[in-house]
Amino acid sequence: MSDQISTPSEITTEPEVLTEDDLLVPQSNPVATPDAVTDDLGDDLGVDAEYVSPYDRPGRWFVLHTQSGYEKKVKQNLQARIASMHMEERIYEVVIPTRETPEFKNGKKVITEKKLFPGYLLCRTHLDDDAWFVIRNTPGVTGFVSQGGNPSPMRRKDVESFLGAEADRNQEAVKRSKPLFEYGMGETVRVREGPFADFSGEIIEINEDQLRVKVLVNIFGRETPVELEFAQVARL
Repeated sequence: MSDQISTPSEITTEPEVLTEDDLLVPQSNPVATPDAVTDDLGDDLGVDAEYVSPYDRPGRWFVLHTQSGYEKKVKQNLQARIASMHMEERIYEVVIPTRETPEFKNGKKVITEKKLFPGYLLCRTHLDDDAWFVIRNTPGVTGFVSQGGNPSPMRRKDVESFLGAEADRNQEAVKRSKPLFEYGMGETVRVREGPFADFSGEIIEINEDQLRVKVLVNIFGRETPVELEFAQVARL
């Protein structure tokens, strides 16, 4: 692994949509908003509904050399020193970068976690002299990946690439937690409640991320797209 980590390169007008807010009709029993639903579900699962890049968390990410095969033990050693020396406010996170890899064992497909870089750890820290001393003198840490003799912080694209698996799992957990929408594109549904109650129309758009659906209803002889929440529509 070189001193500077790098990754391979990957590298018409619409009709006006009406919402309940446009009509300014008060409701005695308002339906929970999509944001409230996802926030509650995210809290229950212990994940954030809105993903924040690991690069934007406090501190900077650095790569540590370790003894190959002892990454877990070195991580435990460093975490123990952080706690015992009360460095939680300057050394925030220690990660063994991994990727989930499908394999076949005994004729069955299983998912295993593989280390991306055996012999290395990622550490997010505010690297002052005290933090450097704690990290560098942890048993099993043999040094920082450096440039010009100084520890070299990782670039955004590298952090997001190497820690992307964690983000993918969190986002997938949030997606699985959201209510499944029972109806399909082109299906005719009835509006259950709100100012459009008892209108019916064809589904023309489904937004699973925001838990909303767009229905083409006939209002005063004109077909108009109306944006509704999943809970506000039902099968005819």
